[in-house]
Amino acid sequence: MTLDTALRLTEVLLALAFIQQSLEHLRGAGGERRPFAARIALGVLVVADIAAPWPLLGLALLSLSILHRFQGPYNGGSDRMGLLALWCLVLAHVLPSGKAREIAFGYLGAQLVLSYLIAGWVKLKNPEWRNGTALRQVFAFSAYPVSESLRGWAARPRLLFVMSWAVILLEIAFPLALFSAPALMTGLALAAAFHLANACLFGLNRFFWTWIAVYPALIWLQGRLS
Repeated sequence: MTLDTALRLTEVLLALAFIQQSLEHLRGAGGERRPFAARIALGVLVVADIAAPWPLLGLALLSLSILHRFQGPYNGGSDRMGLLALWCLVLAHVLPSGKAREIAFGYLGAQLVLSYLIAGWVKLKNPEWRNGTALRQVFAFSAYPVSESLRGWAARPRLLFVMSWAVILLEIAFPLALFSAPALMTGLALAAAFHLANACLFGLNRFFWTWIAVYPALIWLQGRLS
């Protein structure tokens, strides 16, 4: 995959993710609707490849206003990854030299790998994740499960133990996917399935779309390194 192709795929997927996230704000008060309506309009321009790269730069500047309004990335990790991807894309478009553009875009792919590795390492050090208690508490007490019937999974400790270790091993082993293109495709498919499961079980749909948007950067990076 060429740098230009990977950049284009990433910006389109990220713009679609921003559009999806912004739609929920259109029912808010006028002061809340305006920046997200502008975000949708700019996202459409990015997808349509009109006046590039100015709509992308507009999204980046608008993100600063949204950060100020909500006193930070109010949706946590998914917003942080989206902002990182957005600013890496802007740098990859505006930096003058090919090497600098590659560094900016490659940094995004490297951060994606680290996001999995660090998350897995934190879980591995946590005894409640190692014995399945953490997931049991999520299903039993948190507001995340999308249906009350899913809370019954808290009474299935063996299943949650297996699920916990499946997540830990996937995240810890993810950097190994960089050794070959087939391994990377397998790793990304498993990671996407993991995010989809989180969306279905816990309603964390923002993570699915935001992380998927960054996958082309990692595919390009693996090809560049090999």
